[in-house]
Amino acid sequence: MRKLLFVLFAAFVSNACFSENANKANTSETSSKTTIENSAESLDSEMVYVYYFHGKQRCKTCMAVEQVTKETIDQLYGNNQKVRYQEVLFDEAENKALVEKYAVTWSTLLIVKGDDYTDITRQAFANARNNPETLKNLLKSEIEKRILD
Repeated sequence: MRKLLFVLFAAFVSNACFSENANKANTSETSSKTTIENSAESLDSEMVYVYYFHGKQRCKTCMAVEQVTKETIDQLYGNNQKVRYQEVLFDEAENKALVEKYAVTWSTLLIVKGDDYTDITRQAFANARNNPETLKNLLKSEIEKRILD
């Protein structure tokens, strides 16, 4: 029963997040948040990167994941030069190397340091809207592990 519910939830989120917009007015939208400062090959192995991959069309949960993650990073690590938050539009050509490196196919939240990374997407989507403190604590825990390495 749990598997069925999870599959239905995943299908719903996938549909809500990635459905094609009949009006493509926003397809030319360009933003500094989509530009990756480091290519997938040149990541600083001392830095902790928090990557939030997403498409152009997003549901409320997708936006909540972004908001909670961004706020957490700003509040806890705003002055820490070793932690960097980066949004990545996975369907933009300039982000292809990073998307391929982590085999991203839909909205994904990763904590990365060097070649070590943890995918916390499932927990992020489960908690961002109704239990944001749980997501904040998870982010903090995963980032702290990597800072101390």
